[in-house]
Amino acid sequence: MSPLRRVVEGMTRSTIKAWVWVHKWASLVCTAFLLMLCLTGLPLIFHDEIDRLTEEQPTFGMNSVGSSGTAAGLLPLDAMLARALANRPGEVPLYMAFDNDQPSMTITTGPHADSPASEMTIQSFDRSTGALIASVSEDSVSGVAAVMHFLLELHTDMFLGLPGMLFLGAMGAAFVIALVSGVVLYAPFMRKLDFGTLRTDRSARTKWLDCHNLLGVVALAWMLVVGLTGVINALAVPIEAAWKTNELGAMTREYAGRAPLDPARYGSLDKAMAEARAQLPGNNPQFIAFPGGTFSSNHHYAVFFQGDTPLTERLLTPALVDAETGTFTAARAMPWYYQALSLSRPLHFGDYGGLPLKLLWAALTLFTIHVLGTGLYLWLAKRKAAAPSASTHSAPLAEPAE
Repeated sequence: MSPLRRVVEGMTRSTIKAWVWVHKWASLVCTAFLLMLCLTGLPLIFHDEIDRLTEEQPTFGMNSVGSSGTAAGLLPLDAMLARALANRPGEVPLYMAFDNDQPSMTITTGPHADSPASEMTIQSFDRSTGALIASVSEDSVSGVAAVMHFLLELHTDMFLGLPGMLFLGAMGAAFVIALVSGVVLYAPFMRKLDFGTLRTDRSARTKWLDCHNLLGVVALAWMLVVGLTGVINALAVPIEAAWKTNELGAMTREYAGRAPLDPARYGSLDKAMAEARAQLPGNNPQFIAFPGGTFSSNHHYAVFFQGDTPLTERLLTPALVDAETGTFTAARAMPWYYQALSLSRPLHFGDYGGLPLKLLWAALTLFTIHVLGTGLYLWLAKRKAAAPSASTHSAPLAEPAE
């Protein structure tokens, strides 16, 4: 007797009923929100492709910056920052981000070092010529970009900020519970049928049940991945806060108690970048966080580096440089919980393998929409029928074979 068969036959009726209860309510609690996440997530999978189709693509003074991301032929960071601040008088720098494949960069400014995203302005530059490509703030987004921004906000936190993120994280956890309980129930309820059986000669409800079970099992691994990465992404704010309190706090302990550094005393970015590069050779800079923001202390330029392989480019290592003196302070790899967040973000939207993987992600999202929709239909149909013989199992992945 196979191990699976022994497990199936070892499940008592009361055990099955308990799993049915867990599966039903975990499914019902999250279905409406999961449908919303799937519908908003579909266009977000193709965010880059939509941007390229709907926005004018810039041309640069030089074609690329080289695979090493070196600054040869590019204007100094200090000069680029001066241009950005001249365009936004009275504001302070918050972030400077780099593209290691082409000479584009963005500089984010705001009224204060801890300005919220709604007050930030992002300027895009051609670093090979110093030309301003675009300047975007939250109130200047329009057209397709505004629609995509709306969908992203709805998908991320339903416009509720951290409470919305945590709530959607809880819905993701309920989805994972529904999937696990569905797997537990699949074997005993389908033991009389071959895998993939579609009973097209039976009632409409039975046919929908078989489609629901088949697509649910086929897309199970993907749904678990997307569900778990969604839960991790929903915890981004607490994860970032934990890193800043624990890891960043330990790296900057000698600066504790000092007053925040005035932006007028910021030193050379180029000197800071040279110090950071010397400590982390073979890595490419992704962005610089200026003092006072989420990703830095009140006294440091935090230069975040990424690896040079498809996997390690998702893993960041910060190098802290004193923003006033330009001296190196510390560099430390991100802790496991932050690395999990860094890896889950692109995996959630299929950003690892280009367009083919995104098309697969989209197809599996459609499968998930079908599973959620048919699960809800099966539950409503069962309630309507109210048959005594069908009183135990309600919502997804499987029901007793008829």
